[in-house]
Amino acid sequence: MTIRVLLADDQALLRATFRILIDTCDDMEVVGEAGDGAQAVDLARLLRPDVVLMDIRMPGTDGLAATADVCADPGLSGTRVLILTTFEIDEYVARALRAGASGFLGKDVTADTLLDGIRTVASGDSLLSPLATRCLVARFLASPAEGARLGFPDDLAGLTTREREVTARVAQGRSNEDIAHELVVSPLTVRTHVHRAMTKLGARDRAQLVVIAYQSGLVRAPEPLPGDH
Repeated sequence: MTIRVLLADDQALLRATFRILIDTCDDMEVVGEAGDGAQAVDLARLLRPDVVLMDIRMPGTDGLAATADVCADPGLSGTRVLILTTFEIDEYVARALRAGASGFLGKDVTADTLLDGIRTVASGDSLLSPLATRCLVARFLASPAEGARLGFPDDLAGLTTREREVTARVAQGRSNEDIAHELVVSPLTVRTHVHRAMTKLGARDRAQLVVIAYQSGLVRAPEPLPGDH
């Protein structure tokens, strides 16, 4: 399958660079470009891309509002948003994840990292580095602002013991392969438990499952390490 990508960035030169890079890959193609958030939402609804590569800071409707609109649209349930940001850790990224973004990358990443990130998000997995996860959870996700909470303790009642175990490990940044090794099951079994937990908890994807796991109290936020600013 070819991964269909929509580019949303107000810098035309950067969009052109991304287009050239992505279109050189046999397994993905750029299907459209947007210069602001409103146009990104309109094109997403028109083109139904697999992934929207979304800049946060754009004039008019920014990437944060656009992400919320895309992720809240039932007709775009198959579209994933990958955030691009100049700063790896900031509150805007945390808010984008709450809105349903599947992960984020810094604009200074290598070409291979960008392409692998698009593939990761398109496959349904989240793209959160261990450092980013730790900082986001400690600073924003575990103590959400009013109206931004996704998870509550009562939400956990519907999970089986194994689903809780798997969800907790997902929240700690472990991959399906790592979890399978720890629990002595197959990666396919882990993926099944993850999807069941997501369905029961109302998580759009793995990234939101991480948020819910912390906010519901299933796992506790770690203390920030020195230098995690």
